[in-house]
Amino acid sequence: MSQEDLAQFLGTKGSAIGRYERDEMKPSIEVAAKMADYLVGKADIELGPKTLSRILKVSRFSEQDREHVFFVIDAFIANRKIQSITQ
Repeated sequence: MSQEDLAQFLGTKGSAIGRYERDEMKPSIEVAAKMADYLVGKADIELGPKTLSRILKVSRFSEQDREHVFFVIDAFIANRKIQSITQ
């Protein structure tokens, strides 16, 4: 999940997510509660433990490395969409 996706889910901005990650800012109680609900599976979007573990590992990468990972994921998603249209 990108910072922008998480921000949209939480009702905040992507730059805020980056500031949370760098420990420059703490989320409000409301935002922290939404994050907690998401992490324990009470949110609309549920991730399995393997997926969540991978996302957390990627979130610790440098911004450049995260962008590379997301580029590959985005390319794969686009490829799957094209395949589903042509089949």
